[in-house]
Amino acid sequence: MKILGISLGTKNGNNDTMCRVALEEAKEMGCDIEFIHLFDWNIKPCTGCVACSRALVMGKGMVCSQKDDFAALYEKMTDSDGILVVDPIFESGGTGMFHNLMDRMGPGHDTGLMLGCQAKMMEQGKEPLPMKYFKQRAISFLGIGGSDWAVRTETDHAMLAMSPGWKVVDNDYFSWSKDVLMQDDKVARVKEIGRNLVEAAKDIAERNLMIMDPENDKLDYFKGHKGACPHCHGNNFYIHPDTNEAECELCGLKGELVMMDGALRLKFDPATLHHAHDILSGKALHGQDIFENEGRLMNLFKDETFKARKAHYTSVCEPTPSPSK
Repeated sequence: MKILGISLGTKNGNNDTMCRVALEEAKEMGCDIEFIHLFDWNIKPCTGCVACSRALVMGKGMVCSQKDDFAALYEKMTDSDGILVVDPIFESGGTGMFHNLMDRMGPGHDTGLMLGCQAKMMEQGKEPLPMKYFKQRAISFLGIGGSDWAVRTETDHAMLAMSPGWKVVDNDYFSWSKDVLMQDDKVARVKEIGRNLVEAAKDIAERNLMIMDPENDKLDYFKGHKGACPHCHGNNFYIHPDTNEAECELCGLKGELVMMDGALRLKFDPATLHHAHDILSGKALHGQDIFENEGRLMNLFKDETFKARKAHYTSVCEPTPSPSK
């Protein structure tokens, strides 16, 4: 078993330390461990050029216009059985570096789109994508903050697991944790996160579980606090204006927030569960939409009306150049 820890904090700061606390626990359970301080790596932001989604739609494989270390990082992640991401909390949610990581993961590494690409590649007689990309794996998240501005963190972090469809085991955050190494209860919790991650990773490996396995969507490895969404355990919801309709910001299920056993829970129609963003059926539906939309957009660039409108608005003004270039 191999457990990969990724820290997005300052060098040898709280995030690095807590990541190593969990990794030490994994090592004591017999796992190989690897640690990455992400600021040592060159991870550029996604530019929205859609090269990745178009390449998948056309059966060209996995493509990215950014030339940096993300492809190597993705290989490290897919060579691991379990992944722990530890991220500082700056403004209640995931950091900018984390969002770079999340944006680069999808849609170019969305398993729904990748399965569609796989089918096209095989139709075209090409070598298919490595099957390790479709292997299920366990992932946990920890946010560490110095105040109580933290409640957006869980949803931000879990979004990283959405594109590849990986199983979230723990998704926790610590407030008021500038001195977290001296807070024994939190150190104990990080050790527990490490143990939980190893146990889930071992079970997934023993089952040889793949993303497309029918049993995959039925297995729940989550060990954290049960959230208001009974499906993904999310706690952040969008309330649609002038309605009582709530939508889970993580898995996308829609329903109503109601009191159940003294706690708020999302009540949704079970017949809509196949739309959830984190299971294969929902990812397949999303993939179909992307395939159709990308095809329509590619055709638009041949349309004379579209080209004329684009030329008109491009001529309205020039962008202000960067003062540092």
